[in-house]
Amino acid sequence: MITENPFSSLSNQISPLMLQLFVILMIILVITGTVLDMIHKKNVKYFFKNAKKAKMQAKKKLSSSEKTSVVVKTVANEILTTSELGRGKRRIAHLLGMYGTIIFWITSIIMIFSYSEMNTTTPQIYPILWHLGALMTCLGGYWFWFFLRVDVLAEAHPWYRIIQADLFVLSLVITSTLGLIWSFLQSSQS
Repeated sequence: MITENPFSSLSNQISPLMLQLFVILMIILVITGTVLDMIHKKNVKYFFKNAKKAKMQAKKKLSSSEKTSVVVKTVANEILTTSELGRGKRRIAHLLGMYGTIIFWITSIIMIFSYSEMNTTTPQIYPILWHLGALMTCLGGYWFWFFLRVDVLAEAHPWYRIIQADLFVLSLVITSTLGLIWSFLQSSQS
């Protein structure tokens, strides 16, 4: 199961071109939704207003290399390692979910666009990484959902209380879970 590309089995029922068009459509919809959300919430306006304010308050003008260094350090420290979450369980759950989702998405795209034909041999690394990414997403997401949610712990709300902010995490976890179930069913010929 873990070394089989579930998308190549799917090509018996759905054309690989349809899978590829679906992925392209989803990417377009995500970008469109993000842009519309930014316009609705006026994030870009706030960002540029805040950047202009910071520039006016600056005591030292940075060179291009100094700016690049700050950006690289920020990306490495704040984004790639989520250091703002501290050293606890919340950070580990977030890293598992985040990197699991990235691995899951990238390997899905590779397998759909390069190896979804029935007669194509998929290098074993891609299905292994696909399953590993889905498992990491599930582990991090379920760990967060059932054990670390702030409002559950702090406000004594039940685990099944869903608010709008939970929809992203739930969609990732459900997608990965259903992907693993689907892969199992594909490999067992069910």
